[in-house]
Amino acid sequence: MSATTAVRSPRARCGAGVAAFALRWGFFAVVVGVWQWVAAAAYHPFFPAPAEILDTALRLWFTGGFPSGAVVDGPLASLGRVVGGWALASLLGVALGTLLGLSRSASVAAGPVFAFFRSLPLPALVPVFVLLTTLGTRMVLTVVVFGAVWAVLLATVDGVRSVDPVQVETALVYRVPWSVRLFGVVLPAALPKVFAGLRVSLSQALVLVVVAELFAPNGGLGAQLRDAQNKFDFAALWAVLVVLGVFGYALNTALLAVERRLLGWHRAAAGSLGGP
Repeated sequence: MSATTAVRSPRARCGAGVAAFALRWGFFAVVVGVWQWVAAAAYHPFFPAPAEILDTALRLWFTGGFPSGAVVDGPLASLGRVVGGWALASLLGVALGTLLGLSRSASVAAGPVFAFFRSLPLPALVPVFVLLTTLGTRMVLTVVVFGAVWAVLLATVDGVRSVDPVQVETALVYRVPWSVRLFGVVLPAALPKVFAGLRVSLSQALVLVVVAELFAPNGGLGAQLRDAQNKFDFAALWAVLVVLGVFGYALNTALLAVERRLLGWHRAAAGSLGGP
């Protein structure tokens, strides 16, 4: 690669990033503008305009331009439950998935049980968790952990099994301690697939929190969604849905940033081998 190419490549990357940013958010602005125009022209109570949704959100969660207590009881409560439940499910899934990936016999023995529980429809199990636990945050977290753990667990099992046997055998030949093999060879090699499971489980956690909060009496966006539906306040209902979309986008963007940070070596290796 010539010196001129080396100098221009950062500029080219920066230009491509700016163009992608402009295209992405420009298209988003066009969609919102069309939505505003169509909703204003139709003037349908079930289809409020973005401006009306924004006004309703300010009324629900802000007082005098500052966040009110409804923010803590609504969006922040749900966000904390999503992050907390997803973190617990991730830790449990990675731990169990690593153990099962290292032991093929244990994986074969537990396979039918995991397949059964994974195939259960989670929304239908919410009443069961209501009976087994108390209504509130404990029930919501139980639903989230039970529902979001499977994607992480199966991805971890697949990632551990796909580790290059040469790396493991080399570590054995040099008598590398077991803990060093696990945290220095096996888990780093399995991280790309683990992160794929983490992304899936994060979206599942957000959905499960809302479903569980529909039954919970102690706040959250799910409870506010239920109250808005019961009051036929469709602007408030849309405001809750928009906040849920913002949370999903923000959490996924944050996870992708962490993934790019931790898996830079994997992307570099894939690029050197002619991968994507």
